[in-house]
Amino acid sequence: MTTRISNSVLFACAMGLILSGCGGGPAPAAAAGGGISHTGPLKVTATIGMIADVAQQIAGDHAEVTGLMGPGVDPHLYKATRGDLDKLTGADLILYNGLHLEGKMADVLVQMAHKVRTIQVTDGIPQDLLREPPEFAGQFDPHVWFDVSLWARVSDRIRDALIEADPANKADYEANSAAYRKQLEELDAYAREQIATIPKEQRVLVTAHDAFGYFGRAYDIEVMGLQGISTTAEYGLQDLTRLVDVIVQRRIKAVFVESSISPKSIEALVRGVQDKGSEVKIGGQLFSDAMGQAETPEGSYLGMVRHNVDTIVGALR
Repeated sequence: MTTRISNSVLFACAMGLILSGCGGGPAPAAAAGGGISHTGPLKVTATIGMIADVAQQIAGDHAEVTGLMGPGVDPHLYKATRGDLDKLTGADLILYNGLHLEGKMADVLVQMAHKVRTIQVTDGIPQDLLREPPEFAGQFDPHVWFDVSLWARVSDRIRDALIEADPANKADYEANSAAYRKQLEELDAYAREQIATIPKEQRVLVTAHDAFGYFGRAYDIEVMGLQGISTTAEYGLQDLTRLVDVIVQRRIKAVFVESSISPKSIEALVRGVQDKGSEVKIGGQLFSDAMGQAETPEGSYLGMVRHNVDTIVGALR
């Protein structure tokens, strides 16, 4: 299923739904030059922190960016609150990941698109660069931020969305975007170089859910998740036993917990390996579907990825 087709189906199915307090309304007023009529900084609302961070880096002082999902929040399971609806309806621009990441917010985003300029930031990625794992029922893997080169394309789409909404500040958006893109290119090279220092036979990343597929493809590391791509899919005893056997047979040194998912599944995995007479350690906490706390290095996209790379390399090398 292509992204374009899946979005069309989504809109067709949800068009008749009316959310309390979020009925149809006029589209946002256009300003001269095709932008949005607004006073003061542009008000931008993003679903996940990674998008909010990029938008703020590119927008600078020209926008106030609000992220709905903070540290430790699982976007697969997230449901919009009344406060979120206020942030969405009060925005000049809404940015979301798409590819079914914000599955339980789909209806809300459909309704918001009638009233506020609403942009799927992954829609500029060519479909042949998206992962379409057979176990994900013909849908694309939404975790594109784990391939930094793909996230650079997303940053370009965010830049363009800001320019479309606020063309008067186009030059600043372009300059900020170019500077940020350079940092992304440096981060991409850093991840590639660091992961390559892990001996090939030890280059296996085991996590709670299969969020790191793009990371594995981009940086040549084998990835295994106890749950599927979406945390809405629960794992069973058979999944646990299968992964325990793989860890024992291949003598994998470490497994990793995720900040937005309960560590219980990985702890059960460690106990299962111990029951087989082997040992595996928890190599640390990775940030998968959410960044770290604000004002910490992991509270930015760049810091989040660097933390993950350093944690993986430190545990497996």
